[in-house]
Amino acid sequence: MYIIKNALRSISRAKGRNILIGIIALAIAISACVALSIKESASKAREDTLNLMNITAQISMDRQSMMQGAMGQPSDDGEKPSFDRDAMKEMLQGGSELSLDEYQTYAAAESVKDSYYSLSVTLDASGDLEPIDTMGTFTAGDSEASESSSQTPEAPNGMGGGKGGRDFGGMMGTQGDFTVIGYSGDNAMTDFVSGNCSITEGVVFDENTTANECIISEELATYNNLEVGSEITLANPNNTDETFTFTVIGIYSGEQETSSGFMGGFSTATDASNKIMTSYEALKAICDASNESAEEVTDENSGMTTSTAVQGSLDYTYVFADVEAYEAFADEAAALGLSEDYTISSTDITEFENSLVPLENLSKTAGYFLLVVFIIGAVILIVINIFNIRERKYEIGVLTAIGMKKWKVASQFVTELFVVTLAAIIVGAGIGAAVSVPVTNALLSAQITSNQQTQQSMTEGFGRDTMAGGGGMTGMPTRPDSDSGEAPEMPENSGGFGGFMGNIKDSAANYISEVSYSTNLVVILQLIGVGILLTLVSSLAATLFIMRYEPLKILTNRD
Repeated sequence: MYIIKNALRSISRAKGRNILIGIIALAIAISACVALSIKESASKAREDTLNLMNITAQISMDRQSMMQGAMGQPSDDGEKPSFDRDAMKEMLQGGSELSLDEYQTYAAAESVKDSYYSLSVTLDASGDLEPIDTMGTFTAGDSEASESSSQTPEAPNGMGGGKGGRDFGGMMGTQGDFTVIGYSGDNAMTDFVSGNCSITEGVVFDENTTANECIISEELATYNNLEVGSEITLANPNNTDETFTFTVIGIYSGEQETSSGFMGGFSTATDASNKIMTSYEALKAICDASNESAEEVTDENSGMTTSTAVQGSLDYTYVFADVEAYEAFADEAAALGLSEDYTISSTDITEFENSLVPLENLSKTAGYFLLVVFIIGAVILIVINIFNIRERKYEIGVLTAIGMKKWKVASQFVTELFVVTLAAIIVGAGIGAAVSVPVTNALLSAQITSNQQTQQSMTEGFGRDTMAGGGGMTGMPTRPDSDSGEAPEMPENSGGFGGFMGNIKDSAANYISEVSYSTNLVVILQLIGVGILLTLVSSLAATLFIMRYEPLKILTNRD
């Protein structure tokens, strides 16, 4: 108690020196408070967003593992292993998509909250129906030139590329004019669940209906003068004699992304306006019937077998309540029989991480800034304390001469510095709490602008959009999953060519551009910890000086 009272008296006697120390400590406290608030905001944004979002994941073939498996063993002399192309080709041809039953087997895992799926095919326009064409790939009419350019020499009657289709050969078949997606249920129609799309006329088809009922976009309806109740006819792009009639029972509107990139420019099917939605059961029945009547043709030159059947792509999505459940799914799926040839990936996690890039970078910068401020502040306070000890050398000699132990004398000096520092921290915490949010948002805005300028420079340099900034494939692990400190935008797992070839799209990351978290108890406790550490470090030199002093020499050599 005596040490504390004596320390308080010493503080009041040397007001000028302690005011200087207080100002320095206040500047450190404000800077530390802002830096710690930025780091806490980044941590809080990550935690809160992950808690609010549903994480989706897909199972796909592990191409990277196949690539590694096709690499030969290194030789004894240390030469790099050669790549076995034939082995890689055999792995690719031997691999296959999982069946619906297999997908549903893994959906029984305890970690899976929900699941949904969709079947995607491309079909050609037939009759007067035409797709919306912004790329000039669709050829209207049934002219001889159109048919001769689309049919392969070995194809049976009517087999070919249709009016606007593109022949990719092999199991991929021919790319049609429209993308037709069959959904397993309402939860699979994520555009409607998220509110991006909504029905403007009619209704959405019933779940599990086998009737050939569909909904189409307003653009497509207007372009072809269609309305609720109209019938549209679509053709198998691999066999134009095989047609399918759908009844339009609904017309929808909404913002949809136009697919581009890998498949862009090849077919009008990649245009979002040419997406036709129906039930999974109805589309599955069409695919099954097409497979039963299909013919196969083998190319004499390549030896490749082509089927006239409608080629479908199954896209299965698993939904998890949190990150822990998603991480547990890999082990559970393996226990249920999932082969090592497949990998589990979440586009939500990836896009979420992309959205946090500016905030994480700012958090790292704040950490470095905090370290620099701490070091500079500690050095300044050490110097001030050294001069303080030298000025009060005689006082130290008297106290030790009358029997006070040196560690108690050192404790008094530490207490003096801590009291001043604590007062500065309290004031600094108040100021820091008031300015932390606007300062963080201003710095975050500058960081995002810098990232966007970098992306713009890359785009101008390449002369086209680049994959930087979070673009990626639908159905592939490129989505983290967020906007402005709130729940992230949910994924659009909208089928397309997602499970088969990857429907590539260009997109920019939705950065978290604003935080609303101010200084909280965690930051205050961290700030107090910084103050205690700063006090101990800056008092270390003073303590060493005091321990070295001899009281009798100090008293006899007073000058």
